[in-house]
Amino acid sequence: MTLPDRWLSLKQFTDARIALGRSGASQPTREILRFGLAHAQARDAVHTPFDSDGLLAPLHDLGLKTLVVHSAAPDRHQYLCRPDLGRQLNESDRQHLRSLALPPADLTFVIGDGLSSCAVHRQAVPLVAEIMPWLARLGIRPGPVVLAHQARVALGDDVGEALNSKAVAVLIGERPGLSSPDSLGVYLTWKPHRQRLDADRNCISNIRPEGLNHQAAAFKLAWLLEQCFLRRLSGVVLKDESDNPALGGVVRLGG
Repeated sequence: MTLPDRWLSLKQFTDARIALGRSGASQPTREILRFGLAHAQARDAVHTPFDSDGLLAPLHDLGLKTLVVHSAAPDRHQYLCRPDLGRQLNESDRQHLRSLALPPADLTFVIGDGLSSCAVHRQAVPLVAEIMPWLARLGIRPGPVVLAHQARVALGDDVGEALNSKAVAVLIGERPGLSSPDSLGVYLTWKPHRQRLDADRNCISNIRPEGLNHQAAAFKLAWLLEQCFLRRLSGVVLKDESDNPALGGVVRLGG
């Protein structure tokens, strides 16, 4: 008599690697092969070069100008071995941004490869397209979108300081998992500068069709932006209460 596997009923609720079954004392061959494929996809996500040129046209179609910068990490190997280099701009790019003398923007989007350029290629433009109508309703003026190579999250603070932006939103590829090699994260900081800490940023994570979809992520980001500009702060002191119907505002009332 074969007893039913009680794990199978839970498998429908998660992409986690549960209820894999067994073949004798080992995993079934199909699951070993699936694991190998997932691991290869995660590695590819980390090492696939960031195609910033491929984002130029769709961002221009949204009415956004673009700038391209590099972090202080000269290549992918140094980027992975020296996280600190990915958090700061290449000095020549920092000086170039300052020399542009652009009018201070309300919001600067920084799109960086992070640990998954695949996530950026797939999720960044659709998310920006979803947030643009919200920005118009909130009266928030975006500046040029900065496309950053070999970028870590904190690079956005360096960019925001160089451009004198009121706020910066970093759209960056998250560390790939075995079921999510293309997950995007967004990090929002009020008054960015190079001394900012992780606690000064708000994060929205797992942005992908199988996780938090683009429309839902744009709503959360719009809510945080509205509160960020009203309260003039971000980070741990600004809680995401976008699902609280008691809180009004343009985002809630217009949603």
